[in-house]
Amino acid sequence: MSVVKDLKNIVGANNVITSKERSEPYREGYRSGHGNALAVVRPKTLLELWQIIKIIHKNNLIVIMQAANTGLTEGSVPTASGYDRNVIVINTMRIKGIQLIDDNQQVITFPGTTLHELEGRLDKVDRDPHSVIGSSNIGATVIGGINNNSGGALIQRGPAYTELSLYAQIDKNNDLHLVNHLGIDLGKTPEEILTNLENHNYSDKDINYDNNRVGHNRDYEKRVRDVNADSPTRYNADPQELYEVSGSAGKLVAFAVRLNTYPKPKEEKVFYIGTNDPSVLEHLRRHILTEFKYLPVSGEYMHREAYDLAKKYGKDSLMVIDTLGTKPLPFLFHTQAVTERILHHVPTFKPNFTDRMLQNISRIFPDQLPKRMERFRNQYAHYLQLKVADQGINETRQYLKKFFQDSKNEGIYFECTPKEAKVAATHRYVAAAVPIRYQKTHPKDNIQILPLDIALPRNETNWFEKLPKSIDDQIQYKLYYGHFLDHVMHQDYILKKGVDAHKLKTEMLKNLDKRGALYPAEHNVGHLYHAPASLVNHYKENDPTNTFNPGIGMTSTKKDWK
Repeated sequence: MSVVKDLKNIVGANNVITSKERSEPYREGYRSGHGNALAVVRPKTLLELWQIIKIIHKNNLIVIMQAANTGLTEGSVPTASGYDRNVIVINTMRIKGIQLIDDNQQVITFPGTTLHELEGRLDKVDRDPHSVIGSSNIGATVIGGINNNSGGALIQRGPAYTELSLYAQIDKNNDLHLVNHLGIDLGKTPEEILTNLENHNYSDKDINYDNNRVGHNRDYEKRVRDVNADSPTRYNADPQELYEVSGSAGKLVAFAVRLNTYPKPKEEKVFYIGTNDPSVLEHLRRHILTEFKYLPVSGEYMHREAYDLAKKYGKDSLMVIDTLGTKPLPFLFHTQAVTERILHHVPTFKPNFTDRMLQNISRIFPDQLPKRMERFRNQYAHYLQLKVADQGINETRQYLKKFFQDSKNEGIYFECTPKEAKVAATHRYVAAAVPIRYQKTHPKDNIQILPLDIALPRNETNWFEKLPKSIDDQIQYKLYYGHFLDHVMHQDYILKKGVDAHKLKTEMLKNLDKRGALYPAEHNVGHLYHAPASLVNHYKENDPTNTFNPGIGMTSTKKDWK
């Protein structure tokens, strides 16, 4: 086709993928989801991306914007059916760029910049990024997080958010525009703007620091401290978090975003808390959020069943991270995926050979978890990793000592060594991949998994889930973990053999509705959830012709939303 030829002229033949086999990694979701595409295009520069968008617009094609493809709800891959036009997937991972401005207090990042890369760059100037999420270890991008209001663990900062961005938009008259809301004077034409930005061809006098647009989440600390509110602290469809690229889910083509950075703490301490009484943790939560002068950095929760399954099915991941760090993870995940695709065509090897091999190898090695964590596992069913920094350390230490001296508060805590803190955080992180590993290593059982991420009301005191027997009887394992202080919980279920995951999900969501929970909390709607009115309005405002990522949130896949 002439379109494919035109795309090759821009990025080179090697970066336009039309074969089904080679394009499969870009058309298949991280956890689920799969669709077709005319081609996958991999630009390397902002200008190439703009030229690609112009060709696609001219030929009335669909655009699926994609970065690391680490999403869990199918939102960065084509859906299986329903499109009325051909699909082009644009993978932006080759477009890298990090530009620090305002004495390192703000940063501009490009579409392929990962959170891990940003964290490494900021570490050199003694600053921290706006967000820390689990999938940053496997290559999640900064702009991907902004697109999906990714929440993460940082209790002081809230979901990824900015009002400063540079993006392409097709308006209601079907005209294509490059919109510069970065707050930087970069020129007049799209070509001039993109070239100047990419070459960092601007000075401090070209940057506007006085406008009303912000590069951070507004008033999140005030929101999270309001523990008596009957609404969640954060969730994907929250109108407060929807602004142009923020929460757009690929309905705009983001070329760059501008974000705040934060001073790196001089000291951090993790307090590991154990109890058998969920109300003890809620008591702690409410006091910390309302009475502490210094909010903690994070408060990560884990239940015993998740602890045990992560210990068994996440051991190899924990060992790799503990030994090599997180830097090699994107490469290792990519290598495993490539190996699996190659072996898939060899009759000798059954599906998911690499996962089954890694699981069997991990059994050879001794348990990796610290002895004090293991003792807590034997004593208690609920664990909270409370990370605090600088002035908050002594405040937390004094309160916890007093709190657990009261006989009414069942449980205990210990202060982690740096090694214990690192392993505990990694163990909590690898729990997210346990259901997938379990499913892949039990192929004969035809196991289905049901992952939910929910936002509970801030005033919910009975936060720990108690399922009706009719639902509980259909579940083999329940993995409860999450960001406890803002009541955002991940609840992953490994279902019993023969259980219909879709039917059970419908029952589960009805149960969550009764509790006032909202969902999804931070993985976004993708193609697995109906987008509520706030999201649909945001999508239609951003993309009146329904050219970009149509069908997201189970909306229309047709041109002009017909």
